[in-house]
Amino acid sequence: MYRIAELIRSGRTVFHTQDLMLLWRMENANTLYTTIKRYIQKGILFSIRKGVYSLLPPDKLDPIILGPILIHKYCYLSTETILEQAGLMPQIITSLTFVSESSQKITYLNRVYAYRQLKPEFLYNKSGVYEDGGTFLATVERAIADLWYFNPKYHLDNLSQVDMRQVKKIQKDVGYE
Repeated sequence: MYRIAELIRSGRTVFHTQDLMLLWRMENANTLYTTIKRYIQKGILFSIRKGVYSLLPPDKLDPIILGPILIHKYCYLSTETILEQAGLMPQIITSLTFVSESSQKITYLNRVYAYRQLKPEFLYNKSGVYEDGGTFLATVERAIADLWYFNPKYHLDNLSQVDMRQVKKIQKDVGYE
């Protein structure tokens, strides 16, 4: 029972296999996988995908928090998703768009997670990126700078509410210019 308490004490709801191995101080992989299997059977853990487990059922997880977990690499929410939330996109965006070091699409629970590839020297530049509850998010200005890096001719509506000097500063700071 102490293993469940360790998970709850961690304050997290989603874990990779390596996280569980460290939290439970297990060295034997067979013991780890047997424990995980039993906890899944008892409904204590839920399998998200291979090597990823949650204390909550998958449909109860915040999709924005789930995005970085699914790719298991550093990424931040940006471009269309941030701009749609800010009311700057002319259409409704149904996928969550992240910027990462690799490009891929993952469909999970009928939601599309799109990851756009960005060069590491741009990706790891924190200008216009902030952390909220363990997830990294772009500011509106960084999302515009990112989007225009990927597609310089992309048209956005209602830019009057955006600090365009900040967009230019971020473009310069990140190295997009």
